[in-house]
Amino acid sequence: MSAPPGPVSPAVMREVLGHFVSGIVVVTATGQDGPIGFTCQSFASLSLDPPLVTFAPARSSSTWPRIREVGAFCVNVLAADHQELSVGFSRSGVDKFAGVPWQPAPSGAPILDGVSAWIDCALWNEYDGGDHTIAIGLVSDLGADPARLPLLYYRGRYGVTSDPEESR
Repeated sequence: MSAPPGPVSPAVMREVLGHFVSGIVVVTATGQDGPIGFTCQSFASLSLDPPLVTFAPARSSSTWPRIREVGAFCVNVLAADHQELSVGFSRSGVDKFAGVPWQPAPSGAPILDGVSAWIDCALWNEYDGGDHTIAIGLVSDLGADPARLPLLYYRGRYGVTSDPEESR
C-alpha cells in the first residue's frame, strides 16, 4: 500500500494551475463614496437556469466586503488591450477609477468602457473557499462586444504564447 500524498505547496500549485488559461475581470459596484472595484482572475459561468456566475475574491480583499454590502455588482470582462486596467484595479490604496471612463449598468455598477463583455448581478450567495470567498451572482442583465477580444492570463503572464518570455 502506498503512502498518501504529502501536502501540496502553494508555489507548486500556482505553477501547475497556471497552465490553465483564464480571462481577467474587474468586479465593480457603486458604494457610498463612489465607484469601487477589483481585478479577479477566477471567474466562470455557473448556471443557465437560474442565470448564475461565480468568482472568488481573496479573503484579504478590502474591496470585496464593500461590494458585498452593496449587494449588486457588475463583472467586466477585460479586453486584450486592458492590461493597465487589470494592474490598476489590483492595487490597494489608490483611486482605481481615476481617468477610467465608465457607464452605469442597470444596477448602477460601473461598466468599464471598451470591455469584451459585462454581466450585471445581484449577490445570490457566498461560500467558504479557503483563502478565498466563492461569490455567486444572479445575472440580471449582460452584454458583449464580439469585436473586442478578451485579455488572457497564462503561466503568470498576460497573453498566450509558447515562449513565456514573449508574454512579458
